[in-house]
Amino acid sequence: MLSQTSRYALTTAIALAQRPDRWVRAQDLALETGIPANYLTKILHTMARARLLRSQRGRQGGFRLARRPEAISLLEVVSLFEEPHFLSYCLLGTGSCPADRPCLAHQRWLAAVEAISRFLDGTTLADIVTTPDGSPVGPLTVQWPESAWRTAVGFEE
Repeated sequence: MLSQTSRYALTTAIALAQRPDRWVRAQDLALETGIPANYLTKILHTMARARLLRSQRGRQGGFRLARRPEAISLLEVVSLFEEPHFLSYCLLGTGSCPADRPCLAHQRWLAAVEAISRFLDGTTLADIVTTPDGSPVGPLTVQWPESAWRTAVGFEE
């Protein structure tokens, strides 16, 4: 449903929402999330141009959220990397699926799309990184295969 780029952007935003007051270097985010560094850099710059992130150069620089996590919806992040009407495509692959010429799955698919849209629009980064009682969720972790980890940190055998 979501492109790989959107999933990576959400992962990145969630990682930054876990420490909203700290600058985080792109390299550190790449290691933490398992997102390839070059790909991640493009995502970070797109998010910064859209003013979802702030960026700062230098040794103490990096990226951080431009607003509090409770002020950024998942839809706001995803919309940067998807077509404007990405949830209106036809389940059966006929392009858009207009109500006046619906596909066979239209009614059931429409209900699912509306639920996904409500979820993305009604869920903030803060909702993802905190439990219902307001305490923080544990850090984002990625399970890397040993060989990928060694390559990522520059440890060659």
